[in-house]
Amino acid sequence: MEWQFERLVIPRDFTRSAVTRMLVERAEHGGWELDRLQLSPDGTRRIVLRRKIIRQRSTVYFGTLA
Repeated sequence: MEWQFERLVIPRDFTRSAVTRMLVERAEHGGWELDRLQLSPDGTRRIVLRRKIIRQRSTVYFGTLA
């Protein structure tokens, strides 16, 4: 399985509820899920999101022309 990653750095002046709303929005509409969250001593949040890369196979149709 292959994953696509997105890294975010969120400043300390964003509230916890604002960050939660943003992450929920990305999860519901973009298919992202939380991989890692690191809270630094200065209050900055470093977030890594991930989502599955879905490869579509090309389909070939060999039908009859009638």
